[in-house]
Amino acid sequence: MKTPRHLKVIGALAAGSFVLSACGGDDVTSADSDAPIKIGGIMDESGATGDVGAPYSDGVAAYVDYINEDGGINGREIDADLNDYAYEIPQAEDLYRRYVSDGVVAVMGWGTGDTEALRTKVANDELPFISGSFSEDLTDIESSPYNFLIAPTYSDQMRIALNWVAEESGGGAEVAVLHNDSPFGTSPVSDGEAWIEEQGFDIEYSAHPIPSGTTNFAGLLSQVSSADYIVVQDVAAPCSQLARDIENQGGDQTIIGLNWCSSELFITSAGEAAEGHMMIQPIAPLAAEKPGHEQIVDYVEANGENPDEKVVSYVQGWYAMHIMAEGIRHTLDEGNDLTGANIRESLETMGPIETGEVIGEGPVEFSTESHRGSSSSGIYTVENGEMTEVEAGVQP
Repeated sequence: MKTPRHLKVIGALAAGSFVLSACGGDDVTSADSDAPIKIGGIMDESGATGDVGAPYSDGVAAYVDYINEDGGINGREIDADLNDYAYEIPQAEDLYRRYVSDGVVAVMGWGTGDTEALRTKVANDELPFISGSFSEDLTDIESSPYNFLIAPTYSDQMRIALNWVAEESGGGAEVAVLHNDSPFGTSPVSDGEAWIEEQGFDIEYSAHPIPSGTTNFAGLLSQVSSADYIVVQDVAAPCSQLARDIENQGGDQTIIGLNWCSSELFITSAGEAAEGHMMIQPIAPLAAEKPGHEQIVDYVEANGENPDEKVVSYVQGWYAMHIMAEGIRHTLDEGNDLTGANIRESLETMGPIETGEVIGEGPVEFSTESHRGSSSSGIYTVENGEMTEVEAGVQP
């Protein structure tokens, strides 16, 4: 696990606090406690989405280190136990059970399949859960009352992509969606088709799963050879291979990558083949130089690292943890015990959580009726080897 050494020290302190509690000492959920705040983390650092999952995990861990260096939350340090589940749902379930046994007050998660699989348990255990998944299914408060989405759903990102295609093409366009063959990949597919019909767009639409382990897209490209635009719902590695294969075949299709394709990793891997392709990315990369990036750059430089090497999924992990931490802070500020139900109430009622224009238009806000924290995204293009902002704060 790529976690700052400081977190491991805090974990040892938390273990000591647990022993004291078991012997009749301080109740760690009490508003008056000074014990470390336990948070579990289900991360993909080595599995199918590890190319973007590992830096996301690093971003979560870095934010915890950053806030602990500043005295924690109201004087209480965060004990974040982040572990790699290698994108395997059974391993995610095992980790979740362990975290519940350990007495965590919240969980940071990752994938769509595991987040959806855990949501009933999360609801029953009353544990606030922020993951890297933006599946629209998770916005149903009846079935997912403890899940919070910090950015636009994959379906909203797809709607933004299709709006852009309709405007850019002037009508008569053909769109092929290439997607990861998983709940994550299929999440926005049917919503995209419904959006075209609802808006009356003159767009021909088809969807095609990307077989696991695909290293050459020649076969898939032959199936979508007439497409003008290829929307990709996957991670950076296959998207970059797709760009190289389009270039090698002399194709002229424009790729539109959604959230987890839209990364500096795509550009680095695809090289010149990345130029001109488009990205729907609700999290602003450090190259966009938003006000909310300053704290990240300062932290990275203070730790002797180069901000230019921190990709957008690192930024996303940082701000996902920031939002959970602010919900915890509000709970303690209100003098309430640190229970999952109270943290949920804080997230729903505390008002906007500012991100300095890093997520969508800036503020992330939940309510008792909606756990969609933001619905706006940025549109980027690859220009001279960089993610270049075309338009910020775009709504579906």
